[in-house]
Amino acid sequence: MTGVVQPYSQQQWYTRDSNVGGYLNAVWNVTNSGVVGAPATSFPNPPYTTLAQTPVSRDVPYLYLDGSGAYQVFVPSTRTNASGASWLGGATPGTSIPLSQFYVAKPGDSAATINAALAQGLNLLFTPGVYAVDQTVAVNRAGTVVLGIGYPTLVPQNGVVPMTVADVDGVRLAGLLFDAGAVNSPVLLQVGPAGSTAGHATNPTSIQDVFFRIGGAHAGKATTSMVVNQDDALIDHIWAWRGDHGTGVGWTVNTADTGLIVNGDNVTALGLFVEHYQKYEVIWNGNNGRTIFFQNELPYDPPNAASWMNGSRVGYAAFKVADTVTTFEGWGMGSYCYFNVDPTIAAYHSFEAPTRSGVRFHDLLTVSLGGNGSITHVINDTGGTAQGTNTVPVNVVSYP
Repeated sequence: MTGVVQPYSQQQWYTRDSNVGGYLNAVWNVTNSGVVGAPATSFPNPPYTTLAQTPVSRDVPYLYLDGSGAYQVFVPSTRTNASGASWLGGATPGTSIPLSQFYVAKPGDSAATINAALAQGLNLLFTPGVYAVDQTVAVNRAGTVVLGIGYPTLVPQNGVVPMTVADVDGVRLAGLLFDAGAVNSPVLLQVGPAGSTAGHATNPTSIQDVFFRIGGAHAGKATTSMVVNQDDALIDHIWAWRGDHGTGVGWTVNTADTGLIVNGDNVTALGLFVEHYQKYEVIWNGNNGRTIFFQNELPYDPPNAASWMNGSRVGYAAFKVADTVTTFEGWGMGSYCYFNVDPTIAAYHSFEAPTRSGVRFHDLLTVSLGGNGSITHVINDTGGTAQGTNTVPVNVVSYP
């Protein structure tokens, strides 16, 4: 963009690997990584958080017509320490795969049919629509591309796990919506089996523009939305949402503990949105993880503090770095409360992590939306209380 960006009332925003003509304002948290023209870090006044480079990133695969009128899927290459748009110096590096190497899935196709196509070595292109998944779609071949257009919706039946990825190199998942079914699924997407140990630094698996929904369209249940066991995985723009409005919502109706659990080492998350889960929203167990931009709303609907206790504390943190983690770094991370069922609830904190030099946070904020409840601390026992009707953030510039 050659023009100047003005977010107006946008509360939190993340841009990566782009070129802009500058910014005119920021509200609570504007985060940029690898953005030429972004303002220098000045959080919290004005609240800009800027990384000159994005440590690891990819452009999202896309469907296109080549010069002869044939469909291809372009698979962009991995970038390290990227700055600026990938195509300004010429064509984006990457590989084109002809559509003949894809199984083009349509609503009504069975999971067995889709798995048979994967077993034949085909990639997957999901066309728009709703897919009832009655057995796990197992992505086992290295380099498999699973691309959705029009946000195809995968709904698990009878509590199955709708999709798993083996511990292999370079799988690309993009443009999918996992919508929890009426019977509880333990997980909606599992990347790598439990105990995965293989290294994938040169060709990671990426999960891009993948959304999770529990409730909202219908009463759904899923204990955890996504579990990443694989090392070196790239999480690039996911939105995991336990419904706070719509159809089939309620504290005991659309039940869901956690949006994301990361067990793999060297996992990077760019643009992580996780909202309204009933326990820890994110649990990060792997070492050497990175999160650049995090947006969260705590669950709106605990009936009272007693129903949302984590041991002796009121509430669960939005982002929990496990006590065993020795290295982690996060930038531009925000969490809000809006306890509209019981506004007297005071959550203890939004971020929880071991206090050691290798676990570092930059530019954190908590907000009480309109004074509907409060958050006593920002991270661990640090930071003031987010409270009051003015909807003003409480900021922590660095921790520890």
